[in-house]
Amino acid sequence: MGLDDKIKNTAEDLTGKGKEATGKATDNDRLEAEGKNDQAKSDVKQAGEKVKDAFKH
Repeated sequence: MGLDDKIKNTAEDLTGKGKEATGKATDNDRLEAEGKNDQAKSDVKQAGEKVKDAFKH
């Protein structure tokens, strides 16, 4: 996994966590769900990068 990808995935995960927390604090279900979705996308991307790395070695 390249450093750029790691940074982007981490940023997306942190953004998702922020949205989720804001959604919970403001009782905004849509924002909370959007935050969880961002985190899930980040997790999938990270898993895909790890699989690619495993095949490179």
